[in-house]
Amino acid sequence: MLGDLKGLFSNDIGIDLGTANSLVYVRDRGIVLREPSVVAIEAGMTTVLAVGDEAKRMLGRTPGNIVAIRPMKDGVIADFEITEAMLRNFIQKVHNRKLIAPRVVVAVPSGITEVEKRAVKDSATHAGAREVYLIEQPMASAIGVGLPVHEPTGNMIVDIGGGTCEIAIISLAGIVFSRSLRVGGDEFDDTIVAYMKRAYNLMIGERTAEEIKMTIGSAYPLEEELSMDVKGRDLSAGLPRIMTVRSEEIREALKEPLNNILESIRLTLERCPPELSADLVDRGIVVAGGGALVRGIDRLIAEETGLPVHIADSPLTAVAEGTGRVLQELQFLRRVASSSGE
Repeated sequence: MLGDLKGLFSNDIGIDLGTANSLVYVRDRGIVLREPSVVAIEAGMTTVLAVGDEAKRMLGRTPGNIVAIRPMKDGVIADFEITEAMLRNFIQKVHNRKLIAPRVVVAVPSGITEVEKRAVKDSATHAGAREVYLIEQPMASAIGVGLPVHEPTGNMIVDIGGGTCEIAIISLAGIVFSRSLRVGGDEFDDTIVAYMKRAYNLMIGERTAEEIKMTIGSAYPLEEELSMDVKGRDLSAGLPRIMTVRSEEIREALKEPLNNILESIRLTLERCPPELSADLVDRGIVVAGGGALVRGIDRLIAEETGLPVHIADSPLTAVAEGTGRVLQELQFLRRVASSSGE
C-alpha cells in the first residue's frame, strides 16, 4: 500500500527539451521516454495529430493537409503553442494516474534570453507542471556524465546537441565561463544537404542527411575510409537518382561547423582562470551530446587543444541524467535556479 502511495506522489520530472530529441527522466525510475521533438499538425490549424516517434516518421512524407514540424529551433522555443502541446503529451505519457501535478526541471541552453526562459517556464506550467525549475544544459550535462561539479577544481564540458553546442568550465557548482553556440547536429545535416546539392546536383532530405552523418560522417581521418549509396532527386532531370559518397567528402563538408566549435573551445580555454587551466591539463575535456558520436571528434579536439579528451559513456542521455540527479538535491536545485536568473 505504501509503495502505491509513493508511486502516486513520486512526481518529480526532469526534461531535456532538445531541438532534435526530448528525453524525460522520472525520479526513482530513470529515463522513461526518449522521442524526437517533432509534432504533426493539420495544415493551417493547431490540431495536434501525432507527437514524437510517430510524427518523425511523417517528416517530409506527409500529404498536403498534414505538416510535421519541429517546434524547437537552436535549443529554444520557435512555436509556443506546439511546444506546449508536445510537453503536455510527454508529461501525460509518464505521469498518468498521479494525484499531484509534477515538479519539473527543464534543461535550457546557457545563452538564452530572459524572454526565452519565460517561454519555457510558461510552456511547462501550461502543460501541467506544479513547479518549474530551469537548469543550464552544460551544468546538467556535467552532472549527468559524473563530473565532480561541487569540488573546487576545473571541469570542462562540451555538449554538442541538435541545435546548440554548449561549452562550459565549471567549478564549485557554478559556471565559471560558458559559450552557447547555435551550431549542432542540425547544422551538420544542413551542411551535408548543401554539399550534395553543390557537388552532385542531388537534392536530399534531412533524414537522409542524418543517415549519411551517422553512417560515414567523421571529424578526423579514418584508418579505413567508408562509402555509402545515397538516394535523392536529380535537380536537372527531376528524377530519382543514386550516388556513391565517400567519408572524405563528408568530412570536408563538415569542416566549417566543426571549426566554429573548435574556435569556441579555444576562446573558452583563453578565458579560463590559471588555477582551473592547470586542473584541465590533468582532467581534460568531456564531450557529450549527439555530436560526440561523430567519429574522431575527440581526436580532433585533442589535436587542437593539446588536452586529453574523453567521450561521455552515454552522451545522448547526459543532460537528462543530470536533470534527474538534480531532482534528488532540492537545495542545489534552488541554488542553480536562482543563479539562472529565476
